[in-house]
Amino acid sequence: MSSHTIENYVKAIYLITTHQELTSNTGSRESPPAASTGMLAEALGVLPGSVTNMLKTLQASGLADYRPYEGVTLTQAGQALALRVLRRHRLIELFLCQTLSLTWDEVHEEAENMEHAVSDWLIDRIDNFLGMPATDPHGDPIPRPDGSIAATDYVPLTTLNVGACFRLVRVMDQSVEFLKYLTDQGLEIDSVSALVELAPSAGVLRIRRESRDVVLAYEAAGKLMVRREPV
Repeated sequence: MSSHTIENYVKAIYLITTHQELTSNTGSRESPPAASTGMLAEALGVLPGSVTNMLKTLQASGLADYRPYEGVTLTQAGQALALRVLRRHRLIELFLCQTLSLTWDEVHEEAENMEHAVSDWLIDRIDNFLGMPATDPHGDPIPRPDGSIAATDYVPLTTLNVGACFRLVRVMDQSVEFLKYLTDQGLEIDSVSALVELAPSAGVLRIRRESRDVVLAYEAAGKLMVRREPV
């Protein structure tokens, strides 16, 4: 099995499980969430049968704990590998933004292609060149060389009450269309807005950004991580 495929799988498992934790709105869990074969198949664009075979390989390699019908979680070794890949990916994204002026909706695919080709030595040089940043263009935390990640204090936008002011600090949905929509509405990392309407039963919420109202689908808004700001 190619190292690229293994890296893509452990990265996808890590992203799915951590995103579930961040967007669940359920507080603490007794055990970490698992990634289902269906979730992985959708994320990686492969058939569920292929996912099942690969998860068995990852388990045999000591990178994952796979339980049929329950899903998969990463072992300590698997998580370390996933964070190493994410460090490469996120630093490449930021490098492309800052040095080549690519926009945040343009860098993902390029980083996907480059993350398997660069050495950790080069990534450390890029990290130093950029000033050892804490986050990438989407607000995703950049793992440190030792694999640790700084603690976060943000919450999903959907957990706020109407009238709350907030700063956008991370975008979990990084599809090109959604990022372009946010840009068009002036919703970028570190932008400050206010929540003016919350209607989960209707599937929408409305925020106000510099006297301009923006309507977001409730599900999409749950993937915007924010930090409360003084009113």
